[in-house]
Amino acid sequence: MAITTTLSQEIDNLFSENAIYSDRKDQWQYLFESYQGGEDYQDGNHLTRYQLESESEYLARLRSTPLENHCNSIVQVYNSFLFREGPERTYGSIENLPEIDSFLRDADLDGRSLDAFMKDVATWSSVFGHSWIVIAKPNVQATNRAEELVQDVRPYVNLITPLMMLDWSYTRSSNGRYTLDYIKYVEEINGSVRTLKEWRTDIIKTTVVDIDEGIIDSETEETNELGIIPAVCVYNKKSTLRGQGISDIADIADVQRMLYNLNSELEESIRLDGHPSLVKTPNTEAGAGAGAIIHMPEDLDPALKPYILQHSGANIESILKTKQSLLESIDKMANTGAVRASESRTLSGVAMETEFALLNARLSEKADNLELAEEHLWTIFAKYQGYTWDGMVDYPDSFGIKDIANDIRLMVETRKTITNPKLIDLLEYEIAEAHFGEEMLDEYNLDFEPHVMTNPETGETRQVTTYQEHLTLQDQGWIHT
Repeated sequence: MAITTTLSQEIDNLFSENAIYSDRKDQWQYLFESYQGGEDYQDGNHLTRYQLESESEYLARLRSTPLENHCNSIVQVYNSFLFREGPERTYGSIENLPEIDSFLRDADLDGRSLDAFMKDVATWSSVFGHSWIVIAKPNVQATNRAEELVQDVRPYVNLITPLMMLDWSYTRSSNGRYTLDYIKYVEEINGSVRTLKEWRTDIIKTTVVDIDEGIIDSETEETNELGIIPAVCVYNKKSTLRGQGISDIADIADVQRMLYNLNSELEESIRLDGHPSLVKTPNTEAGAGAGAIIHMPEDLDPALKPYILQHSGANIESILKTKQSLLESIDKMANTGAVRASESRTLSGVAMETEFALLNARLSEKADNLELAEEHLWTIFAKYQGYTWDGMVDYPDSFGIKDIANDIRLMVETRKTITNPKLIDLLEYEIAEAHFGEEMLDEYNLDFEPHVMTNPETGETRQVTTYQEHLTLQDQGWIHT
């Protein structure tokens, strides 16, 4: 007996998810809201609802509670170090391809350079634990490379977050290598219209669905001439599951949510302290504001006279102490206690060095994963152009994280305890180098000594007293005599 499939069932099948996505999508949504903050976080209803609290009271509390977005702050701190210096790239056999410059300037055909695009990749990988890069090339039926160049047809990249990647699968070949053989993701959302993309090793299928109308607007299929799935899973940290990474903010988001609830408790406590509740009978006319007049019925029972419920406010101090403790725990989890500190902290030199070493190790691991992902990206780019990638991508391995102010303070204290002139000169130079930088010291040449310079054409001589004056005359052809 033939099995018929209704349109509704077909649409449901199109948006089906694999088991990992189904298990993790709520957590990914939570991490997304924790990083985004603002209305996204409010709409997530992350405030704990009080017993017997009405919907209007809960919404009012949501609107009045501020979020201290530490998830966003932590990710931006990491990126500020990771991309302080851009990666170095050598392109090997594809170096002279004219498409390279265009790709570097506008990697996603939306105006983002490759460096800016990779920074976004690092951001969302840090938030979710991983993200996906899909490399595509428009099929314009060009007959040769010249026609492609005229139309600016070249590979471009798409960043797909885990919330958009509905399904994926790997197969293991006989040599033990795992190969991506299928992906399905939502490429675009435009109101109720969803554009769904499916890649197989032989076919690329694009489906446009109107969710509200429950109809499939269009379905197109084209041949995957590349023969592989041109997608790269970029891990923040690898987990035990293929196609899933470990987020930087998973635990921090929980602490942030607790801080968010404490902010609500703090606001409520301050409000209760400044605006006490008045208890009265229904027939008593009164207000609780300053100078309020209370009208009591003449026959009112003296035992029922109005009274104020005064809030002690004693728990405000404990809330503030708890918040401070939670803030310190966030910095410990993220290894950012020294770089995010808003005030001076008393740390031993060993503790400071250890914290910087841990942060440096974390950043180095993230940089290695970005480097590996970009190598895969260029491999696919070269394959699209008919080449084999033999270039190299190198992200920084060490990030030179130091507390310069603390180093200068220690050197100044050491300077006070020594008497050897040579050591004093050495320390003073080290202090100046830490404060001004080596390049600036070289520019002003602190070892400069006054001397005489001569104009070889006129024989004129001049006493030079500054290094800048020496450079000016030297540019004019004067010589040191």
